[in-house]
Amino acid sequence: MLAEAVHRLDADTQYTHILCIMATRTISLRVEAYERLRRARTRPNESFSDVVMRARWDDQTVTGAELLVLLRERGPLYDPDELDVIDQLKSEGRAPADKWPTP
Repeated sequence: MLAEAVHRLDADTQYTHILCIMATRTISLRVEAYERLRRARTRPNESFSDVVMRARWDDQTVTGAELLVLLRERGPLYDPDELDVIDQLKSEGRAPADKWPTP
């Protein structure tokens, strides 16, 4: 009875019993992927399942050729000043602070 709730009304005691069983899968992630998933939590007790379900997945992807056409039509996505800021931040190489440090 995976992923379904079972309800039983006990006429003598007037209690409702609910049993809910959810299927699970074990997956392997690279450390970088795990850290990205952990940083995506919006609250300390949010499950990774909730984070994944909240994620947006594009229905259509763009090929490299389509991206080149788009860039040629629109021009650069960033101006040189913005790229300088990005390069500066990357050169500092600091990891972001943990949102929820453990005591």
